[in-house]
Amino acid sequence: MMGLLEMVSDEIYKGFFVDLYVRCANSLAIDMYEGMGYSVYRRVREYYGNIGVGKGGRDEEDAFDMRKPMSRDSRRHSVRSNGREMIVSAHDVS
Repeated sequence: MMGLLEMVSDEIYKGFFVDLYVRCANSLAIDMYEGMGYSVYRRVREYYGNIGVGKGGRDEEDAFDMRKPMSRDSRRHSVRSNGREMIVSAHDVS
């Protein structure tokens, strides 16, 4: 399924990257996606906010925005070596 998404994103839509969001605590998924060529682009604070399962009815867990560059991104602008240190608010992510 991921291979199809990447192929369509690269060959049909000519995208620069494919991205996905993963809970920072989900090390199993992070390892799996890194093994597939994804890397952490940034950390999004309280990405999973207000779904009612955490303290005070909030789940304030952060997410990693993980990206895999496509062939159009030949200069690799969608990759950061320090992505885990780049922290943004959930309100800054569209």
